[in-house]
Amino acid sequence: MKNVLFYILIFMAMGQKLHSTHIVGGEIFYDRINDSTYKVTLKLYRDCFNGLAPFPGTYGNTAFTPAILTVYNTDSLLVDTFDIGAPIITQVPPSINNPCIHPPGGICVEQGVYTYTLTLPPKPGGYYLVFQVAFRNNSVLNLLNSGTQGATYYTFIPGPEVAAINSSPRYTAFPPIFICNKVTFTFNHKATDPDADQLVYSLCAPYDGVPNGGPSPPPPYPNVSYVAPYNGTYPIPSAPAFSINSVTGVLTGSPNTVGQYVVGVCVQEFKGNTLLNTHFRDFQFNVVPCIVNVVSAIAEPKSQCQGTTITFTNSSQSNIGNLSFHWDFGVPQLSNDTSNVQSPSYTYQDTGKYLVTLIANPGKPCSDTITKLIYVYPQLKINFPPVSKQCFKGNAFSFSAQGAYVPSATFNWNFSAAATPSTSTIKNPGPIFFNQPGKYFVKLIAKQFTCVDSFIDSVRVVAPPVAKINNLPVTLCDPATVAFSNGSTSDLPVNYHWFFSNGATSSAFQPVQVFSPAGVYSATLIVITKSVCIDTSLFSINNITVTPTPKAGFIFSPQSTTIFDPDIQFTNTASSDVIAWQYTFGDGSSGNNASTIHTYLDYGDFPVMQVVNNPYCSDTLKAVVKILPEFRFWIPNTFTPDNDLLNDVFQPTAIGTINYQFFIFTRWGEKIFSTNDPKQGWNGLYKGKECQDDAYVWRISFKNVVSSKEEIHYGHIMLLRK
Repeated sequence: MKNVLFYILIFMAMGQKLHSTHIVGGEIFYDRINDSTYKVTLKLYRDCFNGLAPFPGTYGNTAFTPAILTVYNTDSLLVDTFDIGAPIITQVPPSINNPCIHPPGGICVEQGVYTYTLTLPPKPGGYYLVFQVAFRNNSVLNLLNSGTQGATYYTFIPGPEVAAINSSPRYTAFPPIFICNKVTFTFNHKATDPDADQLVYSLCAPYDGVPNGGPSPPPPYPNVSYVAPYNGTYPIPSAPAFSINSVTGVLTGSPNTVGQYVVGVCVQEFKGNTLLNTHFRDFQFNVVPCIVNVVSAIAEPKSQCQGTTITFTNSSQSNIGNLSFHWDFGVPQLSNDTSNVQSPSYTYQDTGKYLVTLIANPGKPCSDTITKLIYVYPQLKINFPPVSKQCFKGNAFSFSAQGAYVPSATFNWNFSAAATPSTSTIKNPGPIFFNQPGKYFVKLIAKQFTCVDSFIDSVRVVAPPVAKINNLPVTLCDPATVAFSNGSTSDLPVNYHWFFSNGATSSAFQPVQVFSPAGVYSATLIVITKSVCIDTSLFSINNITVTPTPKAGFIFSPQSTTIFDPDIQFTNTASSDVIAWQYTFGDGSSGNNASTIHTYLDYGDFPVMQVVNNPYCSDTLKAVVKILPEFRFWIPNTFTPDNDLLNDVFQPTAIGTINYQFFIFTRWGEKIFSTNDPKQGWNGLYKGKECQDDAYVWRISFKNVVSSKEEIHYGHIMLLRK
């Protein structure tokens, strides 16, 4: 490096070292190809500095996990899952928001881009496309226990009632991996939309997620858990706080604390006033302290084998404005193999290795020089055609390497341990036999010179169908309504044929049958596949036992009575196979004798229910007992409250009344006693003291429940003490 004053204090030196390879960001979007076909693109970004845990869909030092895209409808019902294969992996240049600074070490980010074309017929309400991964870096400061939190990326395809044609927005550039502490940061986080829909930007919270190699759960999804005071709209300690222009997508802010932070940006897609979709991306900012300068940098080529015409990507940076550049493409004995274009293309006349030089700001104080060894080899890009699924019985697969490669290229096939042979080094191997039914991932690796390319696709070995009827209930009572549970398995569409010993048949997946009278019945299920593997499987159940149902029965006497004679005799008349009885008498009480007498404490209509059981089944019978009201009213004219337990309380008798009110007054009209309880009388006291012998006035009002009339009664009572 020439004439460059360059200082960086990176946060890795402050104990922020990562411990494993984890996801640091991603997004998912789609392009509509026709009415029911969409091209889906998933971008994942991972830390590649510490370890090399593979992207989903690729092999590494750990077990292989397929990349599974899950599709749900708006009722959260699973539509289908899709294995989207392996990604195209590139390293994200370690950029920083100061053009003269060289990004610090200790951080490596790779981008994995998955593309997959799927067919989804137009459906009212639309679809959710979901992908989940784990885990995030455990050194993120704004998330709670960040190493235990995953990521969910999903997008929404609106139904035809909202938008007949739609492709989702997508962001045009990835933010810099590093941003300088206490330096104003500006980044155009704009997105493009193929349909020219209106886009509205905002900061938002990313989603948590846990993958399992299979279908993701249905929406909604929880947001990541933040450490206070951080949240989706305030993700980084900053002054002024980070914000995004809702119209332009320009993200600005000034971070003021060194560390690692996860940020989410959402863009809402509107057609007119209708919200079609909300597209989001999350990413990881590494805030570092730095003194900036000029850095000359050449981006890594996508491949060493890309032909003789090389397009160079200039990644140089500076904080002093626009830079000038000088390239030397390293061809020996040539002096005109140069360019002053920022990112030029150059055609080499021969293959080989060339030492390329780039000078940023040549001849100026803030300049930097970089040399990079470039490999110029013929293009290498391989694949193999999709292989149709085969029946397990007699399977024999053939494969053929295709793509761009030189004749000297070598090939390495891996068909999995379930195949015979399990590997091959010839260009077009076959026949390959698989020893078990299932879905297998076949990987092809090609090498030429120092270049390597790979391709993965799956093959399906179809198992024969297996018919099964799941267990039935232990007790079936006549008449028995049985909803049969189909436990059959098949890799292919099947036809179902049910046969029952009561003479009925059905082609439903899970039919319902009624069996009567009591007895033993049977059911047979036959499943038939008619494509790829034409096969039949049969399953029978011969012990469907339907037991007799008991008959509840009782009579009661008297049929109608009054509250003065409230004893009701219940006599059991249930069938002879009954072994247990249970009565509920409608007044909150119950009994379990076959026949019994029950005494009612109030008048009214009481619903009585008898439940009977034999050893297998039960039956119920209901009836109504009527207890009629009665009316009685009587009141004495004298009482002697002298504590001799005889006539000590002035207590009227009131039976069959409601809205009862009882008052006692002195002869001068002063109220000295009152109650609403017909069972409470006056004991001759007022405020705890004995009242003198005298005549007192009483007043009683109530509603007569027999006549339904309001009544008021007056009179005198003599208080005499011995």
